[in-house]
Amino acid sequence: MTAAVTAPDAERATLDKAARENFPVAPFFLPRTWRGDLMAVYGFARLVDDIGDGDLAPGGADARLLGVPDAGAGDRLFLLDAFEADLRRVFDGTPRHPLLRRLQPTVRRCRLTPEPFLRLIAANRQDQLVTRYETYDDLLAYCELSANPVGRLVLAVTGTSTPERIRLSDAVCTALQIVEHLQDVAEDLGRDRIYLPAEDMKRFHVQEADIAAKTTSASVRALVAYEAQRARDLLNEGAPLVGSVHGRLKLLLAGFVAGGRAAIDAIAAADYDVLPGPPRPGKGRLLREAGVILRGKG
Repeated sequence: MTAAVTAPDAERATLDKAARENFPVAPFFLPRTWRGDLMAVYGFARLVDDIGDGDLAPGGADARLLGVPDAGAGDRLFLLDAFEADLRRVFDGTPRHPLLRRLQPTVRRCRLTPEPFLRLIAANRQDQLVTRYETYDDLLAYCELSANPVGRLVLAVTGTSTPERIRLSDAVCTALQIVEHLQDVAEDLGRDRIYLPAEDMKRFHVQEADIAAKTTSASVRALVAYEAQRARDLLNEGAPLVGSVHGRLKLLLAGFVAGGRAAIDAIAAADYDVLPGPPRPGKGRLLREAGVILRGKG
Protein backbone atom coordinates (compact mmCIF):
# COMPACT_ATOMS: atom_id res chain seq x y z
CA MET A 1 0.00 0.00 0.00
CA THR A 2 1.34 3.45 -0.95
CA ALA A 3 1.60 5.88 1.95
CA ALA A 4 -0.53 9.00 1.73
CA VAL A 5 1.32 12.15 0.70
CA THR A 6 1.49 14.52 3.67
CA ALA A 7 1.47 18.32 3.68
CA PRO A 8 5.24 18.54 4.31
CA ASP A 9 5.83 16.04 1.50
CA ALA A 10 3.68 18.08 -0.90
CA GLU A 11 5.48 21.29 0.05
CA ARG A 12 8.90 19.70 -0.36
CA ALA A 13 7.98 18.12 -3.71
CA THR A 14 7.01 21.53 -5.06
CA LEU A 15 10.11 23.34 -3.78
CA ASP A 16 12.44 20.59 -5.02
CA LYS A 17 11.50 21.50 -8.59
CA ALA A 18 13.62 24.66 -8.26
CA ALA A 19 16.69 22.60 -9.18
CA ARG A 20 15.22 21.85 -12.63
CA GLU A 21 14.65 25.45 -13.70
CA ASN A 22 16.73 27.16 -16.42
CA PHE A 23 17.83 29.81 -13.94
CA PRO A 24 18.98 29.84 -10.30
CA VAL A 25 16.02 30.39 -7.98
CA ALA A 26 17.70 31.11 -4.63
CA PRO A 27 21.44 30.35 -4.85
CA PHE A 28 23.63 29.90 -1.80
CA PHE A 29 25.47 33.22 -2.15
CA LEU A 30 22.40 35.32 -1.41
CA PRO A 31 21.59 36.54 2.11
CA ARG A 32 19.56 33.96 4.02
CA THR A 33 16.52 36.24 4.22
CA TRP A 34 16.50 36.75 0.47
CA ARG A 35 16.85 33.02 -0.13
CA GLY A 36 13.88 32.30 2.09
CA ASP A 37 11.78 35.01 0.47
CA LEU A 38 12.65 33.94 -3.06
CA MET A 39 11.87 30.30 -2.30
CA ALA A 40 8.54 31.39 -0.82
CA VAL A 41 7.71 33.25 -4.04
CA TYR A 42 8.94 30.29 -6.12
CA GLY A 43 6.77 27.89 -4.13
CA PHE A 44 3.70 29.94 -4.96
CA ALA A 45 4.58 30.25 -8.65
CA ARG A 46 5.45 26.56 -9.01
CA LEU A 47 2.31 25.34 -7.30
CA VAL A 48 -0.02 27.55 -9.31
CA ASP A 49 1.64 26.26 -12.50
CA ASP A 50 1.25 22.67 -11.31
CA ILE A 51 -2.46 23.31 -10.73
CA GLY A 52 -2.82 24.90 -14.16
CA ASP A 53 -0.97 22.04 -15.85
CA GLY A 54 -3.03 19.37 -14.09
CA ASP A 55 0.06 17.93 -12.42
CA LEU A 56 -1.44 17.51 -8.96
CA ALA A 57 -2.49 14.07 -7.82
CA PRO A 58 -6.30 13.75 -7.81
CA GLY A 59 -7.57 14.19 -4.28
CA GLY A 60 -3.99 14.66 -3.09
CA ALA A 61 -2.55 16.68 -0.27
CA ASP A 62 -2.63 19.98 -2.15
CA ALA A 63 -6.34 19.69 -2.94
CA ARG A 64 -7.11 18.74 0.67
CA LEU A 65 -5.08 21.65 1.98
CA LEU A 66 -7.01 24.04 -0.25
CA GLY A 67 -10.29 22.75 1.14
CA VAL A 68 -11.39 20.90 -2.00
CA PRO A 69 -10.48 17.26 -1.24
CA ASP A 70 -12.63 15.85 -4.02
CA ALA A 71 -11.02 17.99 -6.74
CA GLY A 72 -9.06 16.13 -9.39
CA ALA A 73 -6.71 17.14 -12.17
CA GLY A 74 -9.71 17.91 -14.40
CA ASP A 75 -11.04 20.48 -11.94
CA ARG A 76 -8.29 22.98 -12.65
CA LEU A 77 -10.44 26.11 -12.69
CA PHE A 78 -12.09 25.02 -9.45
CA LEU A 79 -8.67 24.43 -7.86
CA LEU A 80 -7.41 27.79 -9.11
CA ASP A 81 -10.43 29.48 -7.52
CA ALA A 82 -9.64 27.74 -4.23
CA PHE A 83 -5.99 28.70 -4.53
CA GLU A 84 -6.90 32.35 -5.14
CA ALA A 85 -9.15 32.30 -2.08
CA ASP A 86 -6.25 30.97 -0.02
CA LEU A 87 -3.92 33.59 -1.49
CA ARG A 88 -6.27 36.32 -0.28
CA ARG A 89 -5.92 34.87 3.22
CA VAL A 90 -2.20 35.63 2.98
CA PHE A 91 -3.13 39.31 3.06
CA ASP A 92 -6.03 39.29 5.52
CA GLY A 93 -6.02 36.06 7.52
CA THR A 94 -4.36 32.67 7.84
CA PRO A 95 -3.92 30.61 4.66
CA ARG A 96 -4.52 26.86 4.64
CA HIS A 97 -1.74 25.71 2.34
CA PRO A 98 1.77 25.50 3.87
CA LEU A 99 3.33 27.12 0.80
CA LEU A 100 1.07 30.12 1.30
CA ARG A 101 1.78 30.18 5.03
CA ARG A 102 5.48 30.23 4.06
CA LEU A 103 4.73 33.17 1.75
CA GLN A 104 2.90 35.28 4.34
CA PRO A 105 5.97 36.56 6.27
CA THR A 106 7.61 37.50 2.96
CA VAL A 107 4.52 39.44 1.87
CA ARG A 108 4.47 41.34 5.12
CA ARG A 109 8.20 42.00 5.39
CA CYS A 110 8.56 43.12 1.76
CA ARG A 111 5.15 44.85 1.59
CA LEU A 112 4.15 42.87 -1.47
CA THR A 113 0.75 43.48 -3.05
CA PRO A 114 -1.69 40.83 -4.32
CA GLU A 115 -1.43 42.02 -7.94
CA PRO A 116 1.57 40.01 -9.21
CA PHE A 117 0.29 36.84 -7.53
CA LEU A 118 -3.16 37.32 -9.02
CA ARG A 119 -1.60 37.77 -12.46
CA LEU A 120 0.11 34.39 -12.16
CA ILE A 121 -3.21 32.80 -11.26
CA ALA A 122 -4.86 34.60 -14.18
CA ALA A 123 -2.22 33.18 -16.54
CA ASN A 124 -3.10 29.67 -15.46
CA ARG A 125 -6.81 30.36 -15.85
CA GLN A 126 -6.05 31.55 -19.35
CA ASP A 127 -4.24 28.28 -20.04
CA GLN A 128 -7.52 26.45 -19.44
CA LEU A 129 -9.38 28.64 -21.93
CA VAL A 130 -6.83 29.71 -24.56
CA THR A 131 -4.71 27.00 -26.18
CA ARG A 132 -3.50 28.81 -29.33
CA TYR A 133 -2.05 32.30 -29.92
CA GLU A 134 -2.67 34.00 -33.23
CA THR A 135 0.05 36.67 -33.06
CA TYR A 136 3.33 37.35 -31.30
CA ASP A 137 1.68 40.30 -29.57
CA ASP A 138 -0.95 37.92 -28.19
CA LEU A 139 1.85 35.76 -26.79
CA LEU A 140 3.57 38.79 -25.26
CA ALA A 141 0.30 39.72 -23.52
CA TYR A 142 0.17 36.20 -22.06
CA CYS A 143 3.77 36.54 -20.83
CA GLU A 144 2.77 39.73 -19.02
CA LEU A 145 0.63 37.47 -16.84
CA SER A 146 2.67 34.27 -16.77
CA ALA A 147 6.28 35.50 -16.51
CA ASN A 148 6.78 39.19 -15.87
CA PRO A 149 5.23 39.17 -12.37
CA VAL A 150 8.01 36.84 -11.19
CA GLY A 151 10.75 39.32 -12.08
CA ARG A 152 8.81 42.14 -10.51
CA LEU A 153 8.51 40.09 -7.32
CA VAL A 154 12.28 39.48 -7.29
CA LEU A 155 12.88 43.23 -7.51
CA ALA A 156 10.31 43.88 -4.78
CA VAL A 157 11.77 41.25 -2.45
CA THR A 158 15.25 42.73 -2.86
CA GLY A 159 14.03 46.31 -2.50
CA THR A 160 15.38 47.38 -5.90
CA SER A 161 12.26 48.18 -7.94
CA THR A 162 12.38 51.21 -10.23
CA PRO A 163 10.36 51.83 -13.41
CA GLU A 164 13.41 51.25 -15.62
CA ARG A 165 14.42 48.06 -13.83
CA ILE A 166 10.88 46.76 -14.12
CA ARG A 167 10.95 47.43 -17.88
CA LEU A 168 14.25 45.56 -18.26
CA SER A 169 13.07 42.75 -16.00
CA ASP A 170 9.94 42.30 -18.09
CA ALA A 171 12.09 41.80 -21.20
CA VAL A 172 14.21 39.15 -19.45
CA CYS A 173 11.22 37.32 -18.02
CA THR A 174 9.32 37.29 -21.29
CA ALA A 175 12.42 35.89 -22.99
CA LEU A 176 12.75 33.15 -20.38
CA GLN A 177 9.09 32.22 -20.89
CA ILE A 178 9.53 31.99 -24.66
CA VAL A 179 12.62 29.82 -24.22
CA GLU A 180 10.69 27.49 -21.92
CA HIS A 181 7.93 27.24 -24.51
CA LEU A 182 10.51 26.30 -27.17
CA GLN A 183 12.00 23.62 -24.94
CA ASP A 184 8.55 22.20 -24.20
CA VAL A 185 6.88 22.29 -27.62
CA ALA A 186 6.08 18.56 -27.58
CA GLU A 187 5.05 18.50 -23.91
CA ASP A 188 2.75 21.49 -24.39
CA LEU A 189 1.14 19.89 -27.43
CA GLY A 190 0.42 16.87 -25.25
CA ARG A 191 -1.64 19.26 -23.12
CA ASP A 192 -3.30 20.63 -26.30
CA ARG A 193 -1.41 23.91 -26.07
CA ILE A 194 0.68 25.63 -28.72
CA TYR A 195 2.65 28.72 -27.79
CA LEU A 196 4.16 29.20 -31.24
CA PRO A 197 2.19 32.09 -32.79
CA ALA A 198 -0.12 30.91 -35.54
CA GLU A 199 0.98 33.74 -37.84
CA ASP A 200 4.58 32.52 -37.55
CA MET A 201 3.57 28.91 -38.18
CA LYS A 202 1.90 30.04 -41.40
CA ARG A 203 4.96 32.05 -42.39
CA PHE A 204 7.19 28.99 -42.02
CA HIS A 205 4.60 26.59 -43.49
CA VAL A 206 4.30 24.61 -40.26
CA GLN A 207 1.13 22.68 -39.49
CA GLU A 208 0.12 21.26 -36.12
CA ALA A 209 0.77 17.80 -37.55
CA ASP A 210 4.41 18.82 -38.09
CA ILE A 211 4.76 19.58 -34.37
CA ALA A 212 3.19 16.23 -33.50
CA ALA A 213 5.57 14.31 -35.78
CA LYS A 214 8.26 11.99 -34.46
CA THR A 215 10.96 13.77 -36.45
CA THR A 216 11.53 17.51 -36.68
CA SER A 217 11.17 18.93 -40.17
CA ALA A 218 13.31 21.69 -41.62
CA SER A 219 10.31 24.02 -41.43
CA VAL A 220 9.82 23.40 -37.72
CA ARG A 221 13.54 23.93 -37.09
CA ALA A 222 13.42 27.23 -38.97
CA LEU A 223 10.41 28.34 -36.93
CA VAL A 224 12.07 27.42 -33.65
CA ALA A 225 15.24 29.26 -34.71
CA TYR A 226 13.17 32.35 -35.49
CA GLU A 227 11.46 32.34 -32.10
CA ALA A 228 14.77 31.60 -30.34
CA GLN A 229 16.29 34.71 -31.94
CA ARG A 230 13.35 36.74 -30.67
CA ALA A 231 14.03 35.45 -27.18
CA ARG A 232 17.74 36.23 -27.53
CA ASP A 233 16.92 39.79 -28.63
CA LEU A 234 14.71 40.25 -25.57
CA LEU A 235 17.48 38.94 -23.30
CA ASN A 236 19.90 41.40 -24.88
CA GLU A 237 17.37 44.19 -24.35
CA GLY A 238 16.97 43.29 -20.70
CA ALA A 239 20.64 42.52 -19.95
CA PRO A 240 21.44 46.08 -18.73
CA LEU A 241 19.33 45.18 -15.69
CA VAL A 242 22.37 43.27 -14.39
CA GLY A 243 24.61 46.32 -14.54
CA SER A 244 22.03 48.48 -12.78
CA VAL A 245 22.46 46.66 -9.45
CA HIS A 246 25.39 45.67 -7.28
CA GLY A 247 26.71 42.92 -5.05
CA ARG A 248 25.07 39.55 -4.76
CA LEU A 249 21.88 40.68 -6.49
CA LYS A 250 24.02 41.34 -9.58
CA LEU A 251 25.15 37.71 -9.48
CA LEU A 252 21.56 36.50 -9.21
CA LEU A 253 20.31 38.57 -12.13
CA ALA A 254 23.30 37.57 -14.22
CA GLY A 255 22.26 33.99 -13.54
CA PHE A 256 18.77 34.67 -14.90
CA VAL A 257 20.07 36.17 -18.14
CA ALA A 258 22.80 33.53 -18.45
CA GLY A 259 20.26 30.76 -17.92
CA GLY A 260 18.19 32.03 -20.81
CA ARG A 261 21.16 32.43 -23.11
CA ALA A 262 22.57 29.02 -22.22
CA ALA A 263 19.18 27.42 -22.91
CA ILE A 264 19.00 29.12 -26.32
CA ASP A 265 22.53 27.91 -27.06
CA ALA A 266 21.48 24.37 -26.13
CA ILE A 267 18.52 24.60 -28.52
CA ALA A 268 20.83 25.88 -31.27
CA ALA A 269 23.37 23.11 -30.54
CA ALA A 270 20.55 20.59 -31.06
CA ASP A 271 19.97 22.20 -34.48
CA TYR A 272 16.62 23.44 -33.16
CA ASP A 273 15.36 19.87 -32.88
CA VAL A 274 13.07 20.30 -29.85
CA LEU A 275 10.49 17.60 -30.55
CA PRO A 276 12.32 14.62 -28.99
CA GLY A 277 12.61 16.48 -25.69
CA PRO A 278 13.84 19.75 -24.23
CA PRO A 279 17.49 20.56 -24.97
CA ARG A 280 19.05 21.55 -21.63
CA PRO A 281 22.31 23.45 -21.07
CA GLY A 282 25.03 22.14 -18.80
CA LYS A 283 26.14 24.05 -15.73
CA GLY A 284 29.44 24.86 -17.42
CA ARG A 285 27.68 26.71 -20.21
CA LEU A 286 25.58 28.64 -17.71
CA LEU A 287 28.64 29.67 -15.69
CA ARG A 288 30.50 30.80 -18.80
CA GLU A 289 27.55 32.90 -19.91
CA ALA A 290 27.26 34.44 -16.44
CA GLY A 291 30.95 35.32 -16.51
CA VAL A 292 30.57 37.08 -19.86
CA ILE A 293 27.62 39.09 -18.55
CA LEU A 294 29.37 40.06 -15.29
CA ARG A 295 32.41 41.26 -17.24
CA GLY A 296 30.09 43.54 -19.17
CA LYS A 297 30.88 41.89 -22.49
CA GLY A 298 27.48 40.49 -23.27
